[in-house]
Amino acid sequence: MNAPLRDFLEIPYDELEAMNLEAKAERLSRVDPAKLAEKRMKYLAAEKRIKAVTVCFTDLEGRLHMLDYDKKFLLKSADNLTFDGSSIRGFSAQQESDLRLGIDWPAFYWLPSDVFGPGKVLVFGEVLEKDGTPYVADMRAKLKSYLARLYSKDGFTCNAANEIEGFLFKGRDAERHYHETGQFEFISTGGYYHSLPTDSLRTFIDMAAEVQRAMGFANEKDHPEVAPSQFEMNYSYTEASVAADQVQLYKLICRQVAAKLEMTASFLPKPVTGVNGSGMHTNLSISQKGRNIFYDAKGQDKLSKLAWKFIDRILTSGQDICLIFNPSVNSYRRLDPHFEAPNQIKASPVDRGSMVRIPLGNEKSARIEVRSIAPDANPYLAIYTMFKTGLEGPIEAAATDKKRDRTKFLPDNIYDALRMFKGSKFATDLLGETVHKKFADVKLMQAERCPKALGSRIKIPEIQFHHEVTNQYLWSQF
Repeated sequence: MNAPLRDFLEIPYDELEAMNLEAKAERLSRVDPAKLAEKRMKYLAAEKRIKAVTVCFTDLEGRLHMLDYDKKFLLKSADNLTFDGSSIRGFSAQQESDLRLGIDWPAFYWLPSDVFGPGKVLVFGEVLEKDGTPYVADMRAKLKSYLARLYSKDGFTCNAANEIEGFLFKGRDAERHYHETGQFEFISTGGYYHSLPTDSLRTFIDMAAEVQRAMGFANEKDHPEVAPSQFEMNYSYTEASVAADQVQLYKLICRQVAAKLEMTASFLPKPVTGVNGSGMHTNLSISQKGRNIFYDAKGQDKLSKLAWKFIDRILTSGQDICLIFNPSVNSYRRLDPHFEAPNQIKASPVDRGSMVRIPLGNEKSARIEVRSIAPDANPYLAIYTMFKTGLEGPIEAAATDKKRDRTKFLPDNIYDALRMFKGSKFATDLLGETVHKKFADVKLMQAERCPKALGSRIKIPEIQFHHEVTNQYLWSQF
């Protein structure tokens, strides 16, 4: 009579790390997805302690959506999963609502049971049309397809590492209650690198970093950031589509751990007036046959000609693609030069106000760092845009060092960014007319719910109607 009623899967953290790193290695070595599908489904069928599989997908704006499928149902119906696309902003219209959901079996993760609950595993999904072809607004599929073409055509492996900053606030769901409270309460006011070993901010960072490590992130360092209650947890670079998945998992982990501690992890770019905002600095490099082709020991700042062309193309289109990197009303508060904002359309090895920074590097670590990206950007769309622009975008004729020094600036409000995005032939070609229009439309919907002039104080609507503050009830009342 004393036997437990439930016996669900719970795996120690060290075993989780080994399992997730093995799955990551299989993905990075491009093991046949069909073989991995067979392997994963065989595992799920044999592991009786798994009750459900969490399938994730990301909408056009970058929100992560999760559906829990009963394991037995999923194994029987994995090739026939559907969902209502008209309920997702930026996806299908009401009259064409049904979409399919495919399973990307290589993108499979075992979860820490103390954070996500016992008996669950997670896998990323692919949004499909009714006929099974990739859905046009699924940026994850678009990124994967583009990276696969580069690898097949030129042997290029695109690498990325994201440095994602966030804030930790007192209380659960602090963003959703902002329209009632009008303020956020800091957990810590210590500042850059300063946090006692057992205070609330350090406890959160330690717990979240442990979960990251267990899920195969390959951690590097973590610390409080410049602003009060601000944090950053860094992990190693990896292939770009894996890196984009890790952005979504990073934010999910932080939000889940914070909720367990009765706090809120927020990735609003500038939630509090008068302190530094949060960014998602993204480091990029390309390797070919195991060699970093962004490196040249004799090149300017030890970068190759390819890397400098990559930079020049991004700078040339900086204004046109700014909306992709800064997709919310609130994100333009971060592009404030008084707070180390990367709003200057130039590249520099030292000036952190530059859109692109060139970190110190050697043959292995040479890279470029795009600094103008907000943490609420759709990571698949942003990383796709960076590589596609850097490799194929327009470039100013005879770009020279002197021309690079003629500084232009990124737009300082979403309306100017929208205007430049909508009028850009390059942005239209980049995304295709359908997705270009969908993205502009959903961004305008959010902007029109907020005051047109930013002013100096955070406005309630820019929090309340932010695309990552998932309060559908309030959105529908507008």
